[in-house]
Amino acid sequence: MKNSLFPKIRPKYMFWTTVLFLTVTVISYFFFISEASDPILNIAMLYTLGVFITTRYTDGYFYGFLFTIGSVIAVNYFFTYPFWNLNFGIKGYHVTFLGMITIGIVTSALSTHLKKQERELREQEKSLAEQEKKLMEAQKEKMRANLLRAVSHDLRTPLTGIIGNSLSYLDMGDKFTKEENRQLIENINTDAVWLLNMVENLLSVTRIDNETAKVNKSLEALEEVVSSAVIYFKKRFPEAKVKIIMPEAVIMAMMDGTLIQQVIINILQNAQVYSKSSKPLELKVEDLGASAKISIRDYGVGIDEDRLENIFDGVGNRSQTSDTDGYKGMGIGLSICKTIVLAHKGEIMAKNYEDGAEFSFTLPKETEE
Repeated sequence: MKNSLFPKIRPKYMFWTTVLFLTVTVISYFFFISEASDPILNIAMLYTLGVFITTRYTDGYFYGFLFTIGSVIAVNYFFTYPFWNLNFGIKGYHVTFLGMITIGIVTSALSTHLKKQERELREQEKSLAEQEKKLMEAQKEKMRANLLRAVSHDLRTPLTGIIGNSLSYLDMGDKFTKEENRQLIENINTDAVWLLNMVENLLSVTRIDNETAKVNKSLEALEEVVSSAVIYFKKRFPEAKVKIIMPEAVIMAMMDGTLIQQVIINILQNAQVYSKSSKPLELKVEDLGASAKISIRDYGVGIDEDRLENIFDGVGNRSQTSDTDGYKGMGIGLSICKTIVLAHKGEIMAKNYEDGAEFSFTLPKETEE
């Protein structure tokens, strides 16, 4: 039985214990014939070391105990007068005998206990690794489910609009006025642009490793990523106004610039579409020391409190009472924002103010190794 005093004999352990015992005995003989003033002390230390090595690389107490008994007999037979003869009646030898037995047993017990602790520690580490892997898998499954739910919700409405408007144009186009036909085409274009935006979001997710939920990062200036995102956003919303607040010092961070840019674009678009405000959006970058924080604030209607907690899980729009609700949702965009930020080991959050809402996320400022 494992770690018992008398386990089942294993030939491999028995062989190496015997080889080590013979090696220590040969080395002890050379100490004995040398001119050392006290060879017995050195010999005893050698046998004690042999006990420690034996218990370190074998299971249980048996082999260490066997080595200890062999050491006592060897010291008596080879290195104690009368030599080459067993004599346990020598005056004072009983103390030496008990001392070596005690040292051997204690050494064996300590070594076995340490090895047991190492084994338990390895098992705990393995268990923690398995739990962490299961947790990561659960998070990935949750993200995947939220993404599919958001895709099914957000794709259905614009596709229905495109199909309905195109059928109306084909069937009734000759009976509509020029302005009515133009309105149908504008509606189709709006829905098509929205679908393009969602496709870009889905393509962004493909840059995240499916196995490890990690991204390929490089050292980039956050200022350049923010500027590129705002320029892209302004192309889609020329009438939008964005006030940018940046620190004086340039913030360098390890990131996938394309993905972080997509997060900023998604949040800006969400604020522009659902805030119902003509006031400028406010984009603020802060240096928090170990991380950077990007905040996007609007001065509109805010977020429904019942949706605030799960707004990044792809469950719907910002405002349940919004006129745009049922037309297009940003659930997929915000869900992908969360996936990207978590892949960068950051945090993303949303909160309300009396006059609007704020989306923010942090980005660890990891250094390039």
